[in-house]
Amino acid sequence: MAASWKLGCDPRLLRYLVGFPGRRSVPGLVKGAVGWSVSHGSSWRWFHSTQWLRGDPVKILMPSLSPTMEEGNIVKWLKKEGEAVNAGDALCEIETDKAVVTLDASDDGILAKIVVEEGTKNIRLGSLIGLIVEEGEDWKHVEIPKDVGPPPPASKPSEPRPSPEPQIAVPVKKEHTAGTLQFRLSPAARNILEKHSLDASQGTATGPRGIFTKEDALRLAQLKQMGKITESRPTPAPAATPTAPSPLQALAGPSYPRPMIPPVSTPGQPNAVGTFTEIPASNIRRVIAKRLTESKSTVPHAYATADCDLGAVLKVRQDLVKDDIKVSVNDFIIKAAAVTLKQMPDVNVSWDGEGPKQLPCIDISVAVATDKGLITPVIKDAAAKGIQEIADSVKALSKKARDGKLLPEEYQGGSFSISNLGMFGIDEFTAVINPPQACILAVGRFRPVLKLTEDEEGNAKLQQRQLITVTMSSDSRVVDDELATRFLKSFKANLENPIRLA
Repeated sequence: MAASWKLGCDPRLLRYLVGFPGRRSVPGLVKGAVGWSVSHGSSWRWFHSTQWLRGDPVKILMPSLSPTMEEGNIVKWLKKEGEAVNAGDALCEIETDKAVVTLDASDDGILAKIVVEEGTKNIRLGSLIGLIVEEGEDWKHVEIPKDVGPPPPASKPSEPRPSPEPQIAVPVKKEHTAGTLQFRLSPAARNILEKHSLDASQGTATGPRGIFTKEDALRLAQLKQMGKITESRPTPAPAATPTAPSPLQALAGPSYPRPMIPPVSTPGQPNAVGTFTEIPASNIRRVIAKRLTESKSTVPHAYATADCDLGAVLKVRQDLVKDDIKVSVNDFIIKAAAVTLKQMPDVNVSWDGEGPKQLPCIDISVAVATDKGLITPVIKDAAAKGIQEIADSVKALSKKARDGKLLPEEYQGGSFSISNLGMFGIDEFTAVINPPQACILAVGRFRPVLKLTEDEEGNAKLQQRQLITVTMSSDSRVVDDELATRFLKSFKANLENPIRLA
């Protein structure tokens, strides 16, 4: 049985249907849709919409580029409207909650419309940011779909309405005389004023935020004794029927004026007295603030500190420099931590909210400070790497972190973190755990210290040692104090004997 189809005169569509060579894709065709048989076994796919003659534009949506990403910022468009785009070309730079990531095109065509301009911030995931059309189509008159937007938030289950609470009798509140300035009184000041029949409006409040203090009340009492002020007699007010205020009015608090927040300064003008300048927070800063607050408020931190002698490490490092191998002390610390985690897998764990999990790989997260905030690129399988390989990885990842070019797989994950502030002259500090990890090691600078030792003959003598202080913050739910102490003891032994790191 023959079947006839009215396909119009679009040559690209005809070439696609009969199998002639042409472009590898036709916009508007959806992968995985129902197939329809045409003549001699050729197949074609159903259209994305009801338009037969002209394909719909390819929609560029704000993607999810990290597990914790909820919004993104368009840093820069790398293509202009009307410019040809090939699959894999960089379209724009998007700032996530971790780094600045390049968004690549998934198809060929022409960038027809930039819906969201560069510099726009807080764009929800799934929002339309651009459109791509097929070559040869009129990209100047492309229409922006009206049905594209961020997915609606999940609807919350309807909660049962609370039963009406029994009405509670509220005591009648004394009304202040109209036109009388009201003060915030300290308890001691109120007692003194009532005792001497004085009113706070006769004096001046000198306390913080306009509070009338005990000293202000005593000053008024002294002025009364000197005859400079008289007793305060309340003027009888016309009788009025007392009415009980509503519970909301009763909880509203006093009617005295509250101090206002200083106004925001005007951009481009010198700051006036009492104003402040708002500092825009990047996505990275907001996420860091959120995660640190969650960590300190939900993770039970425990701390253990140890001093390590770096004499042997510094000697090995000098020998490597002679062979033109440049490694840092921090590289030895990373290796020592990885080797210790391999020896003590009970510390290489995480807490995911339900319980501890044993991690199969030893991936060390190294804290790197950038202009936009702190980020932790990950040294994968650090226990299996040599010192020089670790050094090369740290240098490459640190540079990418400062340039904002880290890929998501280069900073996600990690089983143990190290934060080193020794290069800033810090002797020792404590760091905040990066959930779901269970531990972070805070490293200070190495410093010369005189220690009393004994020589081979048993004679006491002073000897200079290069010591470094490390402090481990551990999640007490999975790494208790005894386990953390044993870990630091093994770490100290490994770091002080570099032969163990081979």
